[in-house]
Amino acid sequence: MAAALARYPHEDPADDPAALHPRRRAGPHPRLGQYRLSDLDGPLLRAVFAEIAQTTNAKGLPQSPSALNHLRTTLRAALNLAVREELIGSNPARHIEIHGYRRPHAQVWTDGRVEAWERTGEHPPVAVWTAKQLATFLEANVEDSLFAFWWLAALRGLRRGELCGLRWAAVDLDRGLLFVERQRTTAGYTVVEGDPKTAAGRRAVALDKHTVSILRAHRSRQRNSGERRHAAGKIWIDSGYVFTRKDGQPINPNYATTRFRKLTERAGLPPVRLHDLRHGAASLAHEAGADLKTLQDLLGHSSIVVTADTYTSVLPDSQRRCADATAALVLAAARHTRKRIKEKAAKNRPAGRDEKQTPSEKRPATKKRSRRSRARRNPIRHGK
Repeated sequence: MAAALARYPHEDPADDPAALHPRRRAGPHPRLGQYRLSDLDGPLLRAVFAEIAQTTNAKGLPQSPSALNHLRTTLRAALNLAVREELIGSNPARHIEIHGYRRPHAQVWTDGRVEAWERTGEHPPVAVWTAKQLATFLEANVEDSLFAFWWLAALRGLRRGELCGLRWAAVDLDRGLLFVERQRTTAGYTVVEGDPKTAAGRRAVALDKHTVSILRAHRSRQRNSGERRHAAGKIWIDSGYVFTRKDGQPINPNYATTRFRKLTERAGLPPVRLHDLRHGAASLAHEAGADLKTLQDLLGHSSIVVTADTYTSVLPDSQRRCADATAALVLAAARHTRKRIKEKAAKNRPAGRDEKQTPSEKRPATKKRSRRSRARRNPIRHGK
């Protein structure tokens, strides 16, 4: 299990049965490394997690519920593999509870949140840009060598690992399709390439005409750059990857994360993570009219529940249209009710009443009073 946990801290472990052999040591964490796989059970793991919760992270801060949940997720994935390989009978990590952990939901960078962030520096753990903010970022970085990377992440919702593992052989610009078949992730300083995160992650993604144009321009710049390096006697490796370094080798996923953060700061925009562009892509597609099933296929989720619960944070304009539609529905119902009341009242008028009488004929004649008599009846109105 040590190899599985060490190699895949952010993803499901790959098929590596030897890494989960009962005689192997369990896990890279010092509090797990002393135990064998066959020794693990629920009470032991709960005690280990309680010890870990009392430690501090690399920044000297207490371990957050989110970090503990991430460790639990990785451990459960590794032990699930052990169960499938019949190395253990059940997963002892399935009943571990992380107290205080609440799954974060994406929050939109509204004007109020931006103002509070500028004043205090505080920001949501998961946030998405509005369409206007995203357009500002893209316009500011249209000449960046990874502009197509940011575009695909923000509008097509591809994961960082999927973009780093994308090859030109999996891109069909004539048909407007790209196929997610591989991903490149990191485990510390080691880059690991393998299959997509889930079976549903292996998918075809449709490309609009503008996205196709962006990818064609990116490929042309990449080829021209390689030719110039060859002419200058510099190293150029035609690796076949869509997003590469200057020498043609695929980029490190961590480099994409670092560069995105710097470009965001340079553009003066509120902070979002690179992965948050995926949240934003789902929200924008939802606002544009995509249903949940379409979003599930776009994002490569195995369950539509994940799509509905995590990625469809509704943007303010969509909320406003929903509120307007709801109010219009209620007001229309109120008008219909008033109309029915009036019609019912007209039907219930006393029989034999002459509807053609003039208003003056309907009222009994009254004697007109003089100005002096009116003044005596209401002295305040007439200045008395």
